[in-house]
Amino acid sequence: MSAQPNKIPTKRRLLLASDRSDQSSELASILQAVGQVDTISTSAIPESPSRDLSGIVVDINLRSAESVQLVRNKLRADAYREMPRLFVLADALHHGSMQAWALGATDTIARPFDAQGILQRIRAAFPDTESYDETDRGKALNRGVEAAHGVLVRIFNRLPAGEPLKFSDIVEAENKIIKAIKHSSLREWLTTVGCHHTDTYRHCLFVTGFAVAFAQHLGMREDDQRRLVRAALLHDVGKAFIPVEILDKPDPLTLEEMEVMRQHPRRGFDALTAQGGFPPEMLDVILHHHELLDGTGYPDGLSGKEISDIVRLTTIVDIYAALVEKRAYRLQFTHAKAFAMMEEMGDKLDQHLLHAFRPVAFGHY
Repeated sequence: MSAQPNKIPTKRRLLLASDRSDQSSELASILQAVGQVDTISTSAIPESPSRDLSGIVVDINLRSAESVQLVRNKLRADAYREMPRLFVLADALHHGSMQAWALGATDTIARPFDAQGILQRIRAAFPDTESYDETDRGKALNRGVEAAHGVLVRIFNRLPAGEPLKFSDIVEAENKIIKAIKHSSLREWLTTVGCHHTDTYRHCLFVTGFAVAFAQHLGMREDDQRRLVRAALLHDVGKAFIPVEILDKPDPLTLEEMEVMRQHPRRGFDALTAQGGFPPEMLDVILHHHELLDGTGYPDGLSGKEISDIVRLTTIVDIYAALVEKRAYRLQFTHAKAFAMMEEMGDKLDQHLLHAFRPVAFGHY
């Protein structure tokens, strides 16, 4: 029996949806190095993808309302929710990135194409379907949670005792955390860490999970994802210096206790600044994650453009995580109620970012 000449001996099968006149031929030829590529028009995206599909690559004109609507209608289906969705950006314009995020991109690549860079992104974004099984998923999840927990132990047990926290400790953990959420799911991460007996640890792990999932949903570059993981994991480092009787109090805090608690951003910032070696954006998040755009936050009362993008993003996931977590003195809010409460905060939060966060908030349960 003769071999099938057109069959590609590969383990990945990718769907390339294109509205370009050349059917994205350059991109298709690059993708064929790592998988079988089925190129279709955007109007032909199936309502439900076949089970052997590793992921979808979308190459459309993000300024075309017609193309965007076609893709939105198809990819909003539950069948695509857990599938990697990589979008092609024509340039680095903010508009294109925002459109891709709003359409549910889990990663992005940009023209002009860098073949090696694209292949690395594809291998990371679309797991090898023949060798990556549920056992691997579980192992990746456990390794990620264990790594994050190890950082928190260093923060809350060792830092107050005078043992320095090293930036290398965070870098070592971030790879495992990103892989855990990319290769399992945010839902599995939250289910696992939600069982933690310590409220403070659980909150930091929730915030980290939401931050990673949000970064991946927004199609952030890997370096930016890493920066956000580090910042989210360490955002409450100052709570290591708050008395345990306040930190773990099972009842609402008094005004005096709340004033002590509100010192944690400054205390964390001062501790890591004194140690040195931590990037400015991490210190920015640690100090300012309770600032609000209308100037009513703390500790510095920043407003508007004084608050950086990474702080705005961390603030959103921090507040959302706090609302949906179980607390000893109140039941957790439903996802819908928590999100509605944040929408009602109006100009205190970046509502554009909050809108982009909606699919993450509602897509994991």
